[in-house]
Amino acid sequence: MAGYATATSAPTGGYADLLAEAEALQGQSKHFDGCQKINACMELFETEVGGADSQIVKEPKAFLEAFMPKMSADQKSALLRMFMVRGDIMIGLGATKRAALEYSCVETLSPDNEVAKEKRKQLTAGSSTMERDKDNKTPCSVLTGFLGSGKTTLLNHILKANHGKRIAVIENEFGEVGIDDDLVKGGQMAEEENIVEMNNGCICCTVRGDLIAGLKKLIKNGKKAGKPLDGVIIETTGLADPAPVAQTFFADDFVQKHMRLDGILTLVDAKHIIQHLDDEKPEGVENEAVEQIAFADRILLNKCDLVDSEAELEEVERRIRMINEKVPIKRTTNSEVDMDFVIGIRAFSLDQILQQDGAFLDDNDDHQHDPRVTSVGIDVPGEVIQQKLNEWISWLLKERGVNLFRSKGVLAVKGMQQKFVYQAIHMLFANSQEGEWAEGEERRCKMVFIGKNLDREELTSGFMKCMTK
Repeated sequence: MAGYATATSAPTGGYADLLAEAEALQGQSKHFDGCQKINACMELFETEVGGADSQIVKEPKAFLEAFMPKMSADQKSALLRMFMVRGDIMIGLGATKRAALEYSCVETLSPDNEVAKEKRKQLTAGSSTMERDKDNKTPCSVLTGFLGSGKTTLLNHILKANHGKRIAVIENEFGEVGIDDDLVKGGQMAEEENIVEMNNGCICCTVRGDLIAGLKKLIKNGKKAGKPLDGVIIETTGLADPAPVAQTFFADDFVQKHMRLDGILTLVDAKHIIQHLDDEKPEGVENEAVEQIAFADRILLNKCDLVDSEAELEEVERRIRMINEKVPIKRTTNSEVDMDFVIGIRAFSLDQILQQDGAFLDDNDDHQHDPRVTSVGIDVPGEVIQQKLNEWISWLLKERGVNLFRSKGVLAVKGMQQKFVYQAIHMLFANSQEGEWAEGEERRCKMVFIGKNLDREELTSGFMKCMTK
């Protein structure tokens, strides 16, 4: 086989078929699928020689030090091919530092292997022939952050900023009723169908196929119209783990060919983040607020105006650094930030992620949301009476605010021509009037509540008592 001409014998054992499949997938440039096969192959090999816990993938040098003296010549020969294949796959995925590690393992097994030496030499020298051509790929940013951190506000700043770039948006909401599509002001970009909504599941676990379809649609629409995009922003739900979203850019051949992950932007609510970081989750359920910080390439420490003291802000930053030590942090109010901090940053590094999370490229579905966290949506025709609404909201936030992570709505208020926009995070709330109801447009009320241990009947009946008869 080209690239592997090292006088190796065919592998034996249960991993042989997996190795052949990985080689075939790599030859077809199906790097992500090939990664799944070669990882499974190597883990099976690890079991055969007495290893465990995927050390062969996570810490290959330590694995070789421990088990190489016990291997037969055939086993060494087979393992050499595995490391070579995995190195080539890592290059295809853009993880050049990890590829160099795989090739160095080949050299440990066979010090005179000229193929591995040459490949590693090219990587070390930064040869352009070994890197993916990034310049003609559309950069994509993943916008994440816990519920109410200010993602939609930042998105509107980006869409309205005078940067001269054509930016498309993919939105994903956790709530039963879509509200953010009414809050995003896309201007001309929205008119050109460059805003894609995904409200049928959380982007990090149930709708990867929809995300891939949305990305493909944006690329194809841009080419068809002769107006290629300068960038794409994916706004996740406040409960999304960004890792599976980032993984999408390596899991689909079309997406990998046409797009690159520019960076993961995490907004942090300075007022409320510590209580979410300290939230005790059920066994097997990860803390999304922690994951969002851990995978961030940039952090916007938002809503600093709501924090009482500099000492409190410094404590929040200290907690962030405990999770992600070197991430750049920018303090913000109302999500206002220079565009060069969030757009075109080329900050995402697969090599760094693999150092942090060796299982990042594993294609599994073990992500679990906290089952206590749910959403209640209301979408009804008609109008509310403002005084009744104010009284009910005041009671709700006072009595239920601790567990009410996020609530938002676009409402028709009796006697008010403009749309009434309501937003709250725990016990803090704000409202505004955004645009008038169009002539002939049905006046209706949409509300969504997201929180822990919500009482659907209490929320629904309480809101309906605010409606006009």
